[in-house]
Amino acid sequence: MAMWQGAMDNRGFQQGSFSSFQNSSSDEDLMDIPATAMDFSMRDDVPPLDREVGEDKSYNGGGIGYSNRIMDFLEEPIPGVGTYDDFNTIDWVREKSRDRDRHREITNKSKESTWALIHSVSDAFSGWLLMLLIGLLSGSLAGLIDISAHWMTDLKEGICTGGFWFNHEHCCWNSDHVTFEERDKCPEWNSWSQLIISTDEGAFAYIVNYFMYVLWALLFAFLAVSLVKVFAPYACGSGIPEIKTILSGFIIRGYLGKWTLVIKTITLVLAVSSGLSLGKEGPLVHVACCCGNILCHCFNKYRKNEAKRREVLSAAAAAGVSVAFGAPIGGVLFSLEEVSYYFPLKTLWRSFFAALVAAFTLRSINPFGNSRLVLFYVEFHTPWHLFELVPFILLGIFGGLWGALFIRTNIAWCRKRKTTQLGKYPVIEVLVVTAITAILAFPNEYTRMSTSELISELFNDCGLLDSSKLCDYENRFNTSKGGELPDRPAGVGVYSAMWQLALTLILKIVITIFTFGMKIPSGLFIPSMAVGAIAGRLLGVGMEQLAYYHQEWTVFNSWCSQGADCITPGLYAMVGAAACLGGVTRMTVSLVVIMFELTGGLEYIVPLMAAAMTSKWVADALGREGIYDAHIRLNGYPFLEAKEEFAHKTLAMDVMKPRRNDPLLTVLTQDSMTVEDVETIISETTYSGFPVVVSRESQRLVGFVLRRDLIISIENARKKQDGVVSTSIIYFTEHSPPLPPYTPPTLKLRNILDLSPFTVTDLTPMEIVVDIFRKLGLRQCLVTHNGRLLGIITKKDVLKHIAQMANQDPDSILFN
Repeated sequence: MAMWQGAMDNRGFQQGSFSSFQNSSSDEDLMDIPATAMDFSMRDDVPPLDREVGEDKSYNGGGIGYSNRIMDFLEEPIPGVGTYDDFNTIDWVREKSRDRDRHREITNKSKESTWALIHSVSDAFSGWLLMLLIGLLSGSLAGLIDISAHWMTDLKEGICTGGFWFNHEHCCWNSDHVTFEERDKCPEWNSWSQLIISTDEGAFAYIVNYFMYVLWALLFAFLAVSLVKVFAPYACGSGIPEIKTILSGFIIRGYLGKWTLVIKTITLVLAVSSGLSLGKEGPLVHVACCCGNILCHCFNKYRKNEAKRREVLSAAAAAGVSVAFGAPIGGVLFSLEEVSYYFPLKTLWRSFFAALVAAFTLRSINPFGNSRLVLFYVEFHTPWHLFELVPFILLGIFGGLWGALFIRTNIAWCRKRKTTQLGKYPVIEVLVVTAITAILAFPNEYTRMSTSELISELFNDCGLLDSSKLCDYENRFNTSKGGELPDRPAGVGVYSAMWQLALTLILKIVITIFTFGMKIPSGLFIPSMAVGAIAGRLLGVGMEQLAYYHQEWTVFNSWCSQGADCITPGLYAMVGAAACLGGVTRMTVSLVVIMFELTGGLEYIVPLMAAAMTSKWVADALGREGIYDAHIRLNGYPFLEAKEEFAHKTLAMDVMKPRRNDPLLTVLTQDSMTVEDVETIISETTYSGFPVVVSRESQRLVGFVLRRDLIISIENARKKQDGVVSTSIIYFTEHSPPLPPYTPPTLKLRNILDLSPFTVTDLTPMEIVVDIFRKLGLRQCLVTHNGRLLGIITKKDVLKHIAQMANQDPDSILFN
């Protein structure tokens, strides 16, 4: 029977680099990473596991002059064996098995002594302690980011002479010379024109304020992109696509490291303060996951097991959304619905606890001074009518259309950035987009204010004392029943605000396309909500005026009486925000819960559900992928989507490597290869693992050994043992035969051999193979026929096959 060579292709490992086993080797083909996308000096942020394990000092000899022992690595673990290289996929089955073995050993020892029992209890409690620390650190960092961003955003317009550390609102809170109607004006707060030319009136003062606004925006943006480029290239973007990929089992060292955390926290404040059309909510998930990953190193249970660490990261993602929106339950559901790949019940409980602690910590800091966790918290009390489901569904349709439009245009722009010279100049790109945004934003008060403040303004339910232009209605009544204001005719301020909001909507739609994906921290939640909130407020005001002037219409007269508060424009803004966010991210359950926690109104769940589902249906009809999945595919991350069905009738033999005209499969034999033979195979190939067979003639499968484990074991034997030479025989068997005289010592590596690799037959339908890869998180699967090894299928092969079946370019499925 002919043999094949060509399993587990991996171009990421340098050919001939036998001694440098720490270079990336993977079962996924890797492309060269651009300098702006990674920094190899930061790998130590996530050190390889098991480095401190004791060294093996035994060796095996044979024949005259040797100790007549076979070197057996079963005696003590070898440092580095069982760990993974960068840009590699973890073996979920092996990691879970190792954790069960560890837990079983601790449980058995706990019966032997009191100290072992205490160790067992502390091991069980360590997970909850870790969740507590993650919640405290995430909440504290979120509070720091909120306070700093609020202050620096106001710094673009002026400074508080009573204390430069006060933002505009806090500055005027302490003033004795402020009126309720003009509570944002006080002598302690000075605009830049007042400080520079001592006046705030006239065209020249306007130009000075305009210039300072643009200058501060450019300065903040330049600092943000420079810090990211120089110190932590992984700190750019939202981070959620990469976190989804990491949670699925992929390793990107440094992405959740300490430098990334520090730089992302600083640059997130700068990016938000620059006035760009981006939010901090998505990056806060990245920040929380960095906290979780770093704190994992304090606990051996999580530091030494990649699968357990990913359970912690799922809980950290929930804590990140919890502090981003003040929605602990929504955060847990977001982690479950959107980012997590493996989410057992225990992780659900711990995610809830971490989200609770994070929200409590942020509430204790009280960054906005309103005893709320977010700036745009609102409360509505007016009930909605069944007829209003029609405009709510229209908002859902708008959200779906906007989501599909945004994803297509943003992905096209990001692809252009990656494939043209544009990607080589991230600083210039950021400065140009910032300049355009600032120049267009300053003349319009709704684009000049921060996006969170804009959403708060749009969500607001107008009261008698509101001085906003959106609440400039004509008051044609004497009393208000039950403290509620009736529907009123719009005044001049409302009509002016409508035009300004329409221009703001156009600017936000266009500029967000070019902003998301730049080399700075940039979230998408807030810009998407702003687009929907503007559209919703415009529709809400239109419905309100329609109901006021045409109360006799059949659709209104049955439920909207004269002088009643029938329509709440702020509710339409909230529904529109949910619709647009759902259209972009394709969230449903978690989105509705987040919006419900923002408003605190149970009666608005049905409108939110209607809008969220409508937006998802419309967006899915125009494109199946959400924005995060689209960016995962754009970047070529090896992410196997668990939500999609594979319905093609292909077999394992159609996908496995090698194919008919491919080189033969490289295999190791269990008892007939020397150290030199194995080193030659390692240096001449780039595969990340090798099947082990009884003999080349029989091709009967024995097991599977990883390239990294082979390299570490052989190098460890050469350094620590005397007599191991190139002609030493390597045994993967349990017992080795007697050795003739003058034979060099042999090397027994059975303990690094996976004796139960997952196998399928050549006639297994690919539908089942894909399901196995998804549910077990496999790296590779061996293909046999009547017990004889035929080939191998890797996760990369599965992804390529799915892309090919969907008429996509299969070569796009690689990490680039």
